Amino acid sequence: MTAPTTTNVAQGNAHVGVQAGVVHGDINFYRVPPGSSPEEEFALGLKYLDGRVRDRARTLIEKAVARGYLTTEVQFYRLIALLSGRTLRQLSDQELDHLEAVCAGLSRLDDHDEWAAGSSVIIHHLLAPAGVAETDRAVKEIDALKQRQRDEIYGHLEALLDGAMQEAMWRKSVALAESQRTAGNRLNRVWKFFHPTPAQPRTLPVRPAAVPLRDQLRAGIGAAAFTLAVVQMIVLVAARGMLDPLLGLLAGLVGLGAFCVGGAERYYRAARLRAKEAEIRPPRQRGREAPQGGFARKMDVLFNRYFGRYVPDGTDRTYWRSQTAGIQRHLRDELVELYREQRIDANRVAWLVRYLVGDVRRQWEQDTLTAYRQALRTPVKAKALQVGGLALLALGSLWFVPAVVTSAPLAGAGWILLAVASAVPAVRSSFRIVAERRRVADDQAEREVKDAARWAAYHRWCEKLSDKPSDTEMAAWLESDRKVLVDKAMRQYRLHPSQIIAHAFIEAPAPPCKKARYPQGPWRYSRYRLLLFLLTEDGVRQVNIDLDFETVVSRVTQRLNYRFDAVAAVRIDGIAKQQQVFELTLFSGEPISLRVSEPENETLQYDESATKIAELSLDAAGLGNTLHVLEGVAAEGKEWVKHRRRRADERLAELGSAIRGSDDKARRKRGTK
Repeated sequence: MTAPTTTNVAQGNAHVGVQAGVVHGDINFYRVPPGSSPEEEFALGLKYLDGRVRDRARTLIEKAVARGYLTTEVQFYRLIALLSGRTLRQLSDQELDHLEAVCAGLSRLDDHDEWAAGSSVIIHHLLAPAGVAETDRAVKEIDALKQRQRDEIYGHLEALLDGAMQEAMWRKSVALAESQRTAGNRLNRVWKFFHPTPAQPRTLPVRPAAVPLRDQLRAGIGAAAFTLAVVQMIVLVAARGMLDPLLGLLAGLVGLGAFCVGGAERYYRAARLRAKEAEIRPPRQRGREAPQGGFARKMDVLFNRYFGRYVPDGTDRTYWRSQTAGIQRHLRDELVELYREQRIDANRVAWLVRYLVGDVRRQWEQDTLTAYRQALRTPVKAKALQVGGLALLALGSLWFVPAVVTSAPLAGAGWILLAVASAVPAVRSSFRIVAERRRVADDQAEREVKDAARWAAYHRWCEKLSDKPSDTEMAAWLESDRKVLVDKAMRQYRLHPSQIIAHAFIEAPAPPCKKARYPQGPWRYSRYRLLLFLLTEDGVRQVNIDLDFETVVSRVTQRLNYRFDAVAAVRIDGIAKQQQVFELTLFSGEPISLRVSEPENETLQYDESATKIAELSLDAAGLGNTLHVLEGVAAEGKEWVKHRRRRADERLAELGSAIRGSDDKARRKRGTK
């Protein structure tokens, strides 16, 4: 077969378009405490195995065995981890030696439980099958196992065999993958894995009462001066024996009090109305935008997105945006002030942005967005007090002032002027002081209502995210997708499983996509770009696939066929903790390249390293296995396949003979007893 013209998948320094990653730092799924026991290491190895991080799983399980932890369950999973996702011919000499040692050790363990039964099925029917006639019996024995052991065998060892047994295993494995692909309400839950832990709600603290010293002095000194002037005027009138004018003074003081009460109420409501109107007034054009990539700019993006999305029914989008521009700016500035200095990622506050924008839309639809205007209208009672008090003050003054001037023209006029000059600024300052104190009380009441509403929205959102998928669920869904896609590709090429020497994947994020991971775990992506390689006797079938992991929709973007000797080189450019690019070069075309990792220093936790996270992610992506296969093909062509098959067949024949020999010895020993 010849290779058609090839095209790059994601060449050179092409931007992959992956958003900043989410690390679920509140989850310790892949963490064990320092000085962990062998049992804890084994349990962690099983988690990595479930996450399809196979190399890391093998390492941890073998470490637990080396520390003396050896049970039938451990032996079962040693086999599963060693053989997972590979054919027997893909095992190296060292791995075959290790497999033989594991099989030899099984005879020393108690075989009266479900784990030993599972190991026995693997050894006798998958590693050392007696012949084609055993296929039905092997499948029946696997199906007779308990569900956990059965699912592990079908989930990990579907590619292990040749011939009829492989066909049967593959059909069972694909059927299991089809059932698990959308299990656990995947379509409604998978997006939650990529959602960061929401930041707790905050509200701005109430600004303390700020009364300028000028107003305090005016009110205090003015009140004292006014009191002194009134007392002196009373003395002047009383000295002349005139008591009737005192009734006018009393009426004037009552009127002044009523004017102050009504005026203070009116002044406060007008001031608060102006402040409320300022919150919704369209903002002036800023001199410069927020810095690119900063928290404030990210908040601008979020508010623009959700105000553009949450348009009230029956409202023109342009009109809605223009009328709510001031509210948007006010809310944006509030959140920037609340969260910017706390090192919180903007995506963790996105839920609060959605809630605030949704609340604005709700008020718009209910026509309550400007309800404060009605609430802050000056009551008739306050107007009556102000107008009536002013009238009573004027009437009382007309009665009292002439008497004061008559009693002592020069002194009386002076005290009258002092009373007026001190009362006017004192009353104005007292209005501002009262308004500021009332503002604090009302702001506190509004803050409590706002805080309660935000916490209620926060709890609703946390409840919605409470069934976030685990990393192992994500891995199981992805593994199911892989198997279904492999089966689909084989059917398109009209190939049977027994005709596939090996299959391998290269996985990479596909733009645009979201990504998230557990601490010490591999990255998971919302969209994948997959390169599937099917090795057959005739050459390589390559299928390039774009997979939308959230919607379980895949699309084949390219199909290539080429001979083994058409592969010129396979390599990985870059270092693990920075950027790595997989590159496959054919003699007849341009390199096929795919960016498989990105630098991730900004998301590292306290106990993580960039190199380790990159290695875990590439392990989960199957890069090591794929490179092993393709590098062998690039180096030796078809001879590599023949050599691997011949060498593996010899070793596996030896292994099968050893297993059957051990069984014969065990049977003779039981017969002697």
